[in-house]
Amino acid sequence: MSTKHQELANFIWSVADLLRGDYKQSEYGRVILPLTVLRRLDCVLEPTKDAVLARHKQLKDMGVQNMDPVLRKTAGLPFYNTSKRSFKTSFGDQEHVALNLRAYIGGFSPGAVDVLEKYGFDTQISRLAEAGLLYQVVAKFGDVDLHPEVVSNHQMGYVFEDLIRRFSEISNETAGEHFTPREVIKLMVNLLLAPDEDELITPGIVRKVYDPACGTGGMLSEAQDHIQAHNPHATVEVYGQELNGETYAICRSDMMLKGGDPTKIAYGNSFSQDGHEDERFDYMLANPPFGVEWKKVEPVIKAEAARGHAGRFGAGLPRINDGSLLFLQHMISKMKRPEDGGSRLAIVFNGSPLFTGAAGSGESEIRRWILEKDLLEGVVALPDQLFYNTGISTYFWILTNRKNPAQARKVVLLDGRDYWTKMRKSLGDKRKMLTDDHIAELTQAYVNALAIAEEPEHPQHAKVKVFATTDFGYQRITVERPLRLRFEVTEETVARVSEVKAVLKYGEQESLLAAAKSLIGTSSRSRAEFAMKLNGLGKLPAAVEKAVWEAFSVSDPAGEVQTDRKGNPLPDTGLRDYENVPLVEDIRDYLIRDVLPHDPDAWIDHSKTKVGYEILMTRYFYSYKPPRSVKEIDAEIAKVESEIKVLLGGVG
Repeated sequence: MSTKHQELANFIWSVADLLRGDYKQSEYGRVILPLTVLRRLDCVLEPTKDAVLARHKQLKDMGVQNMDPVLRKTAGLPFYNTSKRSFKTSFGDQEHVALNLRAYIGGFSPGAVDVLEKYGFDTQISRLAEAGLLYQVVAKFGDVDLHPEVVSNHQMGYVFEDLIRRFSEISNETAGEHFTPREVIKLMVNLLLAPDEDELITPGIVRKVYDPACGTGGMLSEAQDHIQAHNPHATVEVYGQELNGETYAICRSDMMLKGGDPTKIAYGNSFSQDGHEDERFDYMLANPPFGVEWKKVEPVIKAEAARGHAGRFGAGLPRINDGSLLFLQHMISKMKRPEDGGSRLAIVFNGSPLFTGAAGSGESEIRRWILEKDLLEGVVALPDQLFYNTGISTYFWILTNRKNPAQARKVVLLDGRDYWTKMRKSLGDKRKMLTDDHIAELTQAYVNALAIAEEPEHPQHAKVKVFATTDFGYQRITVERPLRLRFEVTEETVARVSEVKAVLKYGEQESLLAAAKSLIGTSSRSRAEFAMKLNGLGKLPAAVEKAVWEAFSVSDPAGEVQTDRKGNPLPDTGLRDYENVPLVEDIRDYLIRDVLPHDPDAWIDHSKTKVGYEILMTRYFYSYKPPRSVKEIDAEIAKVESEIKVLLGGVG
């Protein structure tokens, strides 16, 4: 930001001095941001204000109902104001400043009014008036010259973004929900766009960028700036959607102040109220909330999933307490077709979407679909303590449906956990940050990942790995061993029979138990032999007979193998085991090599085999560090003991 921009932001920030005491620091933005927007809009509309008022009166006299399109055209902007007042005349009468300001705001076009309503600014007008501050604060803003010829749209965007950043950083309890650290956004945009830099300089290109959880719009702004820095003549259309009313208002305001189209920022839940249903985008990026449940919109999401791949969630549904992979599927559904140029997207996740969910679960099926469709280009592990409201490790996923041939069926994993520097002052849970050098190094490592992975001498070789998509797949197999039993009647097993519900309901219960007690001490290793001994119990109902056999059966490794009516061995559920076999390996080879040498009677129940996918970043980048030698530890203990003796001597 230039000195001019910084001075302007500092001046607006100085208004906070008037609020101190009546407002907490974290509340300053509720006043300063909407007033900045109001003042800018007033300055922008000033040249056409008279023409708009005249046209409005004319249309009103003619009885025209829908004036909006005509007045927008007259103003030459996506918004206008039909109030005879201006921002400055709103506070001319100190006694009625609240009334006048509300009347002025009410004259804005619907889109602008909606933004101010989402700010909840009417509540702040009342609060400022009660504190006796409204006149002073509004008058202070009246002294700020925000006319376009003084402050361009681009400069105004920088000013507003700087204010957003400041308010987010001092409001640590909410910063993480609505604001992604600037250096994290810059790295994310670099990774998203760097492979396309040669293409981005094409004259006259038009690119659409989308964020389904856009917050205050920081990612959209950074992507737009990045593209236009490479090609000032590029047309970048930014689209977004935001659920939180206040941050929606901030994002839409930012678009308005930059001269963009604020109607492309939609309000509402991206899952249940897709604000850009028919749009497809060149680039997408998002930092959705981590671990947020989707129970509130469960019926809508399940109905959408029922449409299969005709809808947005055809790959599967994750657990209801984490909608992260729903955001990813939603974004994938917004990709352009490869024949239309395709798309690239980047999203921030915690570790959970990489591996949570066993084979066959919703999460695993979503990962399976993404990898089998060859959409995942790479995953980048970031340092922990990088975000404002969480210290956990985070990851960038980068996806595309237009991989170059060299990357087909491959996934890049980049370990960026060691690329950070400690902050001088913590901001909430944020204690680390990325420098420009870190961002440049990680960007280059990602772009050149295939070459680095093949060059063992490269300084970043240990940080880059390239896998085939099938390397993340596995077969979850069920290994069975035969059920082996011996049969015996003891006081304990008779007591067990007497407690079974089916026996308790049996009319001949007493005679049954008496006959069973007469067999105490009877045992056999053969089911057929033992069945003859049980003949004395008489003909029993099926449920009772089953209870008797279960009570008198005892698991025994040397016992008789039990079979079904077809002579097939029955499995012993107590000995059942589960194994993960790499997807590329033949299950029969695994059985012969790793199972049968230990359990020659074991077999695999193929009907229970499931395919799963998981990406275990920590395993792939694990580096063994041998423990220190005993000699080294002893030397350290001796040194500490010596230091303690010296200290104790000093005390004496």
